[in-house]
Amino acid sequence: MFVGTWNVAGKTPHDRLNLSEWLKTKPSSADIYVLGFQEIVPLNPGNVLGPEDCGPASKWISLIRKSLNGEINSSKIDKLKPHKYCLAASKQMVGIFLCVWVREDLNQYVTNLKVSCVGTGVMGYLGNKGSISVSMKLHQTTFCFVCTHLASGEKEGDEIRRNLDVSEIIKRTKFSHHSSTQPDSILSHDKIIWLGDLNYRLASISDDTYKLLQRNDWQLLLEQDQLRREQRAGRVFEGWEEGEIYFAPTYKYLTNSDCYVVQMSSTPKEKRRTPAWCDRILWKGQGMKQMSYTRGESRFSDHRPVSSLFSVQLCI
Repeated sequence: MFVGTWNVAGKTPHDRLNLSEWLKTKPSSADIYVLGFQEIVPLNPGNVLGPEDCGPASKWISLIRKSLNGEINSSKIDKLKPHKYCLAASKQMVGIFLCVWVREDLNQYVTNLKVSCVGTGVMGYLGNKGSISVSMKLHQTTFCFVCTHLASGEKEGDEIRRNLDVSEIIKRTKFSHHSSTQPDSILSHDKIIWLGDLNYRLASISDDTYKLLQRNDWQLLLEQDQLRREQRAGRVFEGWEEGEIYFAPTYKYLTNSDCYVVQMSSTPKEKRRTPAWCDRILWKGQGMKQMSYTRGESRFSDHRPVSSLFSVQLCI
C-alpha cells in the first residue's frame, strides 16, 4: 500500500505536472494508492463558505490516473505491462481531498465503502480545517484512511489546538452501516492510516535551530518536533506509530525554489516561517510494516510531498 500526502498551496496543477517521482510509478509495486491533498483550492472565504470548486480535484484525478496507468509514456505500455488502477473512492471538503486507487483485479474484493467528513476550522465546524475519512473492507480486513489538515500557526500553545483537532476528528467521525458488525468509528478498524498536513512545528527556536538546519542535522532538530513531544507526553496519538524521519523539513519553501522562506529576508507578502515537518503519515493496527518513509522534491508548492510504502497482511 502506497500512502502519499501533499499540501499543494491552493494551486491548480498544470497538465505537464509530473507525479511519477512522488508516486514512484516506475515500475509500480503497490496494490493500493491512498493519496491525500490539502489546500487544493485557496482557503479564502468564497471557497470556505461558498459552493465547492471541484475543478482542481478533477485535474488531480486525471493526472493521477495517467501516472498510475502508464498513460504518460504510452509507447512503453506494452513493454512494462503495468497494473491498471481503479478509483475506488474520492471525496473533497473545501481544500482537503482524499482518493483511494485499487489495482483493477483487486477492486472486486473492496466492499463497505463509507466516507465521513469532520470540519474543525472556523467556529470549530467549517471545512477549511478538518478531516475526510474513508472506511472500506478488503477481503476480510477493515481499513480506515484519515486525511487531515489541522490547525495552523507556530505560536507557543498552537500545538494544543492541533491536539484538540485530532481528538475532535476521532470523536466526531462516524460511518453509517446497515450491519452492526461493520466498524462505525476510526478506532474500530483493523488497520488505520492517518495522513496529512498535521501542522506540528518545532517547539523552540534559537540560533542553534538555524545552525542545525545549515548542517542538515535532522535528528537533533527532530528533538524539537512538537508532534513527537506531544506523543511522548501522551497528549495525542497515543499508541500510534510513525516511521523514522531521515528527510529534510517539508515546509515552508519559496515556490519554485529549494530555499526555505527563513533563508530569505522576510517581506510583507511572505511571512517568516521556521522550517518544520508539517506533513506526516502515522498508522495503527497489527500486520502493517512500513517499507519506506520519504519526501518528494517537486517545487510545485511551498510544501514537499511525503510518501510511505507499507506491506500489509490481510485476512482472506
